[in-house]
Amino acid sequence: MTPMNDKFIRSLKIDWNKTDPDSWLQNIPALRQIHTLEFRKNITIFAGENGTGKSTLLEAIATAYGFNPEGGTLNYRFSTFDDVSELNQSILLMKGFRRASFGCFFRAESFFNVAAKAEDYRGFTPKEIYYARYGGKSLHEQSHGESFLAYFQSFQEAGLYLMDEPEAALSPQCQLSLFLQISKMAEAGSQFIMASHSPILLGIPKADILSFDEGEVKRCSYEDTESYQVMEMFINHRDTLVKRLLDE
Repeated sequence: MTPMNDKFIRSLKIDWNKTDPDSWLQNIPALRQIHTLEFRKNITIFAGENGTGKSTLLEAIATAYGFNPEGGTLNYRFSTFDDVSELNQSILLMKGFRRASFGCFFRAESFFNVAAKAEDYRGFTPKEIYYARYGGKSLHEQSHGESFLAYFQSFQEAGLYLMDEPEAALSPQCQLSLFLQISKMAEAGSQFIMASHSPILLGIPKADILSFDEGEVKRCSYEDTESYQVMEMFINHRDTLVKRLLDE
């Protein structure tokens, strides 16, 4: 196991006294019970049902670290709609001795805005040089899934990567490509914290999976995640499951 102080983010604390007692944040059970949270491995994956606070916590970590709320690298600064929760004001990040010289916050819902801003940041750089990092063409000239993967694969530097549902536009084959990239980059020293429903990404070896289900945040095995259990049930017992669903 990599030493705790080798992480870019070692742990976090949430001071709930700094959050409005009437805030909607107070009504998310799993989120509300977090006071301290350790990041023990180079890959941490938040798992759980929609609405359990995974993306909200990830966004708060990202903005507390200095990332743009809508995504991008540490240098991105833009805003199309301000809906950032106040949780980042209550979070204290405990950082390791290394400072991330590079990093990225990716969120599926605002990727179009990040891709558009990448065009602005190109400036006077010739297209063939700038687009080389994205496979030779603009992110907007690629399909949704192609642009997601091209964006991910443009990062090779060791750094901090926060990813909210990176599988959203990816086929299973592309998820396997991302699986491999994350695994190799983590072995080389990068730290990943992400929220995912993907049974493929959740299966990355050596990942620390934190379940947000049942009103608490707890470490769990891959096989104990709901994403795995539902997919396993569907694949191995499809006829029985489909019949049960359609008969209800």
